[in-house]
Amino acid sequence: MTSAPTTLVIGASGTTGSRTAAQLTAGGHRVRAAGRRATPVAGTEHVPFDWYDPATHAAALDGVDRVYLIPPVGDSDPAATMLPFLQRARAAGVRRAVLLSSSAIPEGGPAVGKVHQALPGLFEQWAVLRPSWFMQNFTGTHAHALSIRDEGVIRTATGTGRVGFVDAEDIAAVAVRALTDEQAPNTDLVLTGPEALGHDDIATIITEVTGRPVVHHRLDYGQLRDRLTTQGVPVEFAAMLAGMDRAIAEGAEDRVTGTVHRLTGRPPRTFRSLLEREARYSG
Repeated sequence: MTSAPTTLVIGASGTTGSRTAAQLTAGGHRVRAAGRRATPVAGTEHVPFDWYDPATHAAALDGVDRVYLIPPVGDSDPAATMLPFLQRARAAGVRRAVLLSSSAIPEGGPAVGKVHQALPGLFEQWAVLRPSWFMQNFTGTHAHALSIRDEGVIRTATGTGRVGFVDAEDIAAVAVRALTDEQAPNTDLVLTGPEALGHDDIATIITEVTGRPVVHHRLDYGQLRDRLTTQGVPVEFAAMLAGMDRAIAEGAEDRVTGTVHRLTGRPPRTFRSLLEREARYSG
């Protein structure tokens, strides 16, 4: 008799990692929650994990047969760190890997795109999740959420460009299916919400749901880059972030997909419903 498979969730205290661990546990799956700090997800086994400390990797992988991968935050070349770990994971008996990437990063592209490209050669069962921008950027501790709460302002260089913003709960729901279905997707999955919204739309919806006036201040690429650098963001990273906004302005994220509905059996949540849900929870 074989024991139930154990899923290693790396980054289990993060935005999608915590939700994926919680949904797996709620579904009766065994979860090993890995990270540099203990995760509050009930029902999981916590193990210390640091991408840059290989001494933490053996215990994390012991007895694991599938893994949810959150790349190291802020690493411009995560492949150099992740690929040796993934080779070790395969040797340790991991059969399935699900990687969190981004809709803005294609296979073979920069940063985690190189890990995406390597994954099919390492594992017979795999998936790459490529979500659009998170709805939680406007409700958590992201810079947009802070400026909304402190000033009633969202500042971007996106112009009238639209984004298929997606709820992190829906990303986690797809991750659970990719990790636990009898057959892995063995492809990349672009995840969006049900509608493409501009930041003017986002400001309007927040105003209507919360009663707090919020406006979208449109900056150009240079203004956003310079503003970020004055806030202490390294110049190259500030230029990259401003460039991502410029890509949105040019239509790069103006799309919606049916992937969440197809894999989970229910439609993705709207931004308005997410705000209403959070308002209920906050009393």
